[in-house]
Amino acid sequence: MRVLAIRGATTASSNKREDILNETATLINKIITNNNLESDDIISMCFTMTKDLDAVYPAVAVRENLGLVDIPLLNFEEKYIVGSLEKCIRVIMYINSDKNKRVIFIRSEYRKSSMCRRS
Repeated sequence: MRVLAIRGATTASSNKREDILNETATLINKIITNNNLESDDIISMCFTMTKDLDAVYPAVAVRENLGLVDIPLLNFEEKYIVGSLEKCIRVIMYINSDKNKRVIFIRSEYRKSSMCRRS
């Protein structure tokens, strides 16, 4: 079995607790579903949010909305860059798996951003 890192991102429509929690839960659910993961496959998750989101930590959605309470979670504020995407929530999820991974980007604002182009 190998360790993989799956990244994903979305944007919140506002800096409201409900919006941040809903978008985060949707993102994590899609990563889990699209990668056929079980909670035991997940090692940890690290979240970043842009500075304009400060109503709640995204990890709260994983604990309270999804019930994943035994997974280490970290939250960080992303460095501000002039002209970068606003209200953005990003995650990197570390997993144990022999499966292929699928990166998840939600919401058209993120997909259109130059920040998500593959190099």
